[in-house]
Amino acid sequence: MSWGTELWDQFDNLEKHTQCGIDILEKYIKFVKERTEIELSYAKQLRNLSKKYQPKKNSKEEEEYRYTACKAFLSTLNEMNDYAGQHEVISENMTSQIIVELARYVQELKQERKSHFHDGRKAQQHIETCWKQLESSKRRFERDCKEADRAQQYFEKMDADINVTKADVEKARQQAQMRHQMAEDSKADYSSFLQKFNHEQHEYYHTHLPNIFQKIQEMEERRIVRVGESMKTYAEVDRQVIPIIGKCLDEIVKAANSIDQKNDSQLVIEAYKSGFEPPGDVEFEDYTQPMKRTVSDNSLSNSRGEGKPELKFGGKSKGKLWPFIKKNKLMSLLTSPHQPPPPPPASASPSAVPNGPQSPKQQKEPLSHRFNEFMTSKPKIHCFRSLKRGGATPEDFSNLPPEQRRKKLQQKVDELNKEIQKEMDQRDAITKMKDVYLKNPQMGDPASLDHKLTEVSQNIEKLRLEAQKFEAWLAEVEGRLPARGDQARRQSGMYDAQNPATVNNCAQDRESSPDGSYTEEQSQESEVKVLAADFDDEFDDEEPLPAIGTCKALYTFEGQNEGTISVVEGETLYVIEEDKGDGWTRIRRNEDEEGYVPTSYVEVYLDKNAKGAKTYI
Repeated sequence: MSWGTELWDQFDNLEKHTQCGIDILEKYIKFVKERTEIELSYAKQLRNLSKKYQPKKNSKEEEEYRYTACKAFLSTLNEMNDYAGQHEVISENMTSQIIVELARYVQELKQERKSHFHDGRKAQQHIETCWKQLESSKRRFERDCKEADRAQQYFEKMDADINVTKADVEKARQQAQMRHQMAEDSKADYSSFLQKFNHEQHEYYHTHLPNIFQKIQEMEERRIVRVGESMKTYAEVDRQVIPIIGKCLDEIVKAANSIDQKNDSQLVIEAYKSGFEPPGDVEFEDYTQPMKRTVSDNSLSNSRGEGKPELKFGGKSKGKLWPFIKKNKLMSLLTSPHQPPPPPPASASPSAVPNGPQSPKQQKEPLSHRFNEFMTSKPKIHCFRSLKRGGATPEDFSNLPPEQRRKKLQQKVDELNKEIQKEMDQRDAITKMKDVYLKNPQMGDPASLDHKLTEVSQNIEKLRLEAQKFEAWLAEVEGRLPARGDQARRQSGMYDAQNPATVNNCAQDRESSPDGSYTEEQSQESEVKVLAADFDDEFDDEEPLPAIGTCKALYTFEGQNEGTISVVEGETLYVIEEDKGDGWTRIRRNEDEEGYVPTSYVEVYLDKNAKGAKTYI
């Protein structure tokens, strides 16, 4: 089967067919190129999708990813990122192994096809030239034969005519001979061209054209084989990434199987456990008795009146509910009198209304007010002011519940230990380098490392001191926390400290506050002092609030409740906090005397340039 013998007369059709083959190859290249673009686009979309759902760094969302379900989701996102990478690999391999190679091959194929058909046209032109030469010699031979025949007839006519001279007859005879000679020469030329044409034609149809067509056939078959190989490569490129994609999917399944609901539940406990005890039973209050409520052994007033401090250990303690109140609500409870301000006196003389309804002699005063008075007493004003203004977190994390504080301190200790180890490694490296310099002075000056070594040693010492400080706080917290697994020994809100002198485990009493929340009341005055000292230790560093203006007392006000201050009509004082909408204004008489007065009892003059005022930027 050969195109040279079977298709010897289909030169033009073969030319069209081979051109179609090249067009198909170019179309296939375009198809693969568009496939690579789709793969890149798909990979990009997968990467963007994975990035979109990644947790933001240093955010609350990132904290949630310590749970196994969230970790499994994060693993799925990472595997999808790798999955996208495999589609990028498909695109890269198809581009390098198919598109680039086929594009180069198409150029070579076009050049080879052009060369073969150029040789075929050249052979066609040669045989056509030989045919034209044969035709020309044939026509000349035919013309010479006719001329020789006419010359012979003319000579015979002249020779038969008696009236023609002998010279004319001789002339006609010579003319006839010359024409015969020309006819013989033309015959010889025609015979020669005929033999040449027959030879060339035989060579053309049996040698030259079959060779050219055979080369074209081989070229076309190579093109077909190359297309098949490219299609195999196309499939193989996809097949190569299937195991890796399968591993990505296996990892996703593995991540899904690693989800542990019990572990997540335990992590929630560790994350949000406060360490406080649930509240105890609410005591029954008998409002049917017209007399004042009997002062109990646990009341704060009794402890103040009798002055008999008594620490109770092992007794049933009431639950401490105030740690669960929202922060802004707690701060407002602790930093204002939390009673409606008394109305201004109807007359100029304030004696007609002796301190209004806010008199401390009120019957059945809620325990929340009494606890509030304790917390807003003068020694504690500065400490809670910083929390109300959203101050910085204390270094020892004392603002957190016990369990959360322990975790934060443990985390800080671990971080400091890592930094210490890092500095120690650096010190060891500098020491080794110094030894090398001592042994080989040409490599460097050992004295140049002394400064760095001293600096690193100082850093280690600072970090160790810092770590000891946090370890001491951690030991204190761990000593106060109740024993784990021993529910019978747990006490609500009070913990055993390392120092026995600071152990305060007291029974608590609880009542509902006017806003629906709950607070606690300490049972003994000594316990109140201990807690007050604790708060003072933590917040004594707070600076006093600057004065933002002055005020003039319109009426006399006897501040008998904790957190309030007495003023005399006509007295001028400094304003340190405006009315926040609760009807109370915070004022200061001197460095040691400040508190709240009803806003309606004073006339406020805000002046940033007043004594003690600070400029806010």
